[in-house]
Amino acid sequence: MRNNMSKKIVLAGGCFWGLEDLIRTQVGVLNTEVGYTGGTNVDPTYENHTGHAEAVEIEYDPTQTTYKKLLDFFFQIHNPTTLNQQGNDVGISYRSAIFYGNEEEKKEAEDFIDIVNKSKRWEGRVVTTLEPLKTFYKAEEYHQDYLQKNLGGYTCHAIYFDSYLLRKDRPCVKQNFEGESR
Repeated sequence: MRNNMSKKIVLAGGCFWGLEDLIRTQVGVLNTEVGYTGGTNVDPTYENHTGHAEAVEIEYDPTQTTYKKLLDFFFQIHNPTTLNQQGNDVGISYRSAIFYGNEEEKKEAEDFIDIVNKSKRWEGRVVTTLEPLKTFYKAEEYHQDYLQKNLGGYTCHAIYFDSYLLRKDRPCVKQNFEGESR
């Protein structure tokens, strides 16, 4: 159920299908739309989105979840250390990026990237970019809810780690693409 107090966050982390499919399951998420942002052309399409990232606009209820909790989940479900790549998807449109709406969101994102880097869960350092949100362009309808409409469709997203916000005495579990612990 939507309310007048909902907030939005826009995240990019590879193909928008898999990102949307996992994020939609989070408590407090009211709606998701996939689209393009951060590029140069107006009214981008899947065939022509120069410089844009495939991104997910997430509407959420701040009484049920927070910007920080959504960032936490975002960093659990994609590899933020691969430049312009997630799984088999390669190119600038598959970059890891947080599109912030104000300086408070930017600071919170910077702080969270610090948490992820200090966790040493990934082999490399985070390359997620912080970019001011300008315009979010909704993708074509066939991309919306894609993995709901196409069961078994391609995704390179999975839950790789537990929360970065857990107590230090609780170990995290790293999972591979098939969801098996390693």
